[in-house]
This record gives sequence, structure tokens and C-alpha cells, in this order.
Amino acid sequence: MHAKLRATDLTRTFGTTHALGPLDLTIAPGEFVCVVGPSGCGKSTLLRITAGLTRPSTGTLEIRTADPRPAAMIFQDYGIYDWKTVLANVRFGLDIQKVPRREANARARDWLTRMGLADFADAYPSALSGGMRQRVAIARALAVEPEILLMDEPFAALDAQLRTILQDELLALTQTTRTTTLFITHSLEEAIVLGDRVLVMSARPGRVIAEHRPPFSRPRTGDIRDTPEFTALKGELWDLLRGEVHQDRAVAA
Repeated sequence: MHAKLRATDLTRTFGTTHALGPLDLTIAPGEFVCVVGPSGCGKSTLLRITAGLTRPSTGTLEIRTADPRPAAMIFQDYGIYDWKTVLANVRFGLDIQKVPRREANARARDWLTRMGLADFADAYPSALSGGMRQRVAIARALAVEPEILLMDEPFAALDAQLRTILQDELLALTQTTRTTTLFITHSLEEAIVLGDRVLVMSARPGRVIAEHRPPFSRPRTGDIRDTPEFTALKGELWDLLRGEVHQDRAVAA
């Protein structure tokens, strides 16, 4: 099977700071890959390179898609427009693609319904809770039917209970759409619940130092959090990550 995304010897420097790499990464079509690592290890830089927002310093990143705009990105701070209604926000990517207004509205309303936001189509983001705003961002990204979904700690600003709810909603959604997904997170729990694979990155410059496949078949639900296998894998990942965090602090000192 051809890779949907392949990074080879990817590096990125900012001035004298070597932020990322060399890094190799392959993601198969329909695969959900989570990346964890200490702060400042280049996780978000990797995502921005994949989105075309940042150029690599060396190396290559290939994306095999049929669409000239194959990726949609969801940020931690929602990235939605306060001056647009919820419907207009969700329709935004479709408008850019020049999808006819009637079809765009229908697709946007369909995603609002799927995200439980049908009653808020005419509201403005200021009237929404943080969780609802992030649902709008997810609906906007998925409405364009992206071949690749890029998510940069999308639930980090939410409280623990809401974060768990949205993790479970995203899990159900992506298992239905089978959208190829690269998901950046600080949360080991989030990575294990959502990912087909969990990649652990080293302290800066970020490299992939470990890869784990959560031992849970799909379709899965959030109930896996209560299993001994989940607890064991979380402990194993934390042992790896803790070493990198300590190393990063030692370098900084």
C-alpha cells in the first residue's frame, strides 16, 4: 500500500536553534497517528511543515493525494472567526473551494448536525462554550472532506471532563470517516485512545525515538481507558517521555 504521507531526513532550524530532526515518518492511508513529546521538541513544527505553513530546512515531505488542497488543520485556539456565524465558519473552506452556496450550506449543516450544533447555525462564536467552539473547528475541517487531517493539541485548553467527551466524539467520528490523521498532543491518554500508532519524540531537536501500536482493535470506544493494557502502555510511554523531559531540562539548565 502506498504511503499517504512520507517524511525523509526532515530537519528544521530557526537561526542557530536546531528544532527538528532528522526525522523519518510514514503514514498509511486512513491511519490515525499521534505524536507525543516534551515541550519544544518540534511536534508543532512537524505539523506546520506537513500543512505547508513552514518549509523544512533539509529533507523531503511527500503527500500522495488527488486534491491540490489535501490537508485541513485544527489548532488549539480553535482558529474560527468571531465575526462569522457558526454556519459561515463551517462553510468557510467550501467557500474558498468555490463550492456552490446551496451545496456548501447543505454540507455545513450536515456537519453541524453530526457535531450536535444544528441549533447554533446562526449564532456567533462568542455565544459558544470552549467545547462548542472546538466542535465548530472540527466541523469546518471535515466539511471540506480533507484527505489528511492535521490536529495540533486541539483539546489542550479544555477541562478534563470536556476533553474526555471530545476525545470520544473524535474517536467515533474518525473511525467512520477513516480520514488520515496526524494528531499532536501532550496527553498520553489521548494518544492511546485515538491512535493507531503513538510516536514518541525526543527532546529538541525532535526525532522519533519509539513507536507503539495500542493493542485495541477498531472500532474501539473510550472504555479502553479502564483496561490493564491501557494502564500498562501509558506507564511505558511515560517512562520514555520522562527521560526526554529530564534531558531537556538538563540541557536548558
